[in-house]
Amino acid sequence: MTENAYLCAMMTTKEQIAALRQAIEESTGQRPQTPKDFDLLSNSIYNRVGELVSRNTLRRIWGRMADEREPRHSTLSILARFIGYADIEAFVTNSTATDDEQPSSLSLSRQLSVIDGLTHGDCLRLMWHPGRVCDVEYSGDLHFRVIASKNTKLSPGDTFLCSLIIEGQPLYLDQLKQGTNPPTAYICGKQGGVRFELLQQ
Repeated sequence: MTENAYLCAMMTTKEQIAALRQAIEESTGQRPQTPKDFDLLSNSIYNRVGELVSRNTLRRIWGRMADEREPRHSTLSILARFIGYADIEAFVTNSTATDDEQPSSLSLSRQLSVIDGLTHGDCLRLMWHPGRVCDVEYSGDLHFRVIASKNTKLSPGDTFLCSLIIEGQPLYLDQLKQGTNPPTAYICGKQGGVRFELLQQ
């Protein structure tokens, strides 16, 4: 038995679920309660990792349905991947590590290297508190164009440069061009950082 598998076996499924719930709520900044909340979470999971976890499965995991069935190992791994881990074993390894063994929070964050992780035409959704949402399209050579925006100072048609996105950290936009204004720098998510999802096309 590998060390990861041993640690996973030592942590009961209920403990894994409780830890996952907390980690997901911290990552999304929301505690899902209503059916609509679980629909949104299901969509976010699918957009981020390309795997479907149904609304009812999520409601069971959050204790919103009277069902004693434990979720499948594969479902727990999908949820772990949603918050940046390779699988449930990797999540449990981190959860059971001592403070001295914990990697820095920066290294645990999901990171997107633009030049390696995106191709021309890919679209991302950027989200940060409070209620900011911005959809952007990658144009190549680290260039992005805003295609939709809600509750932000960014507008469709704005362009900027960005090379690295780290979930949970502020996002720094270089050479932001808005209309006829001279290029400037802009920071998204100063408090709590940003989250990102690759949008399906």
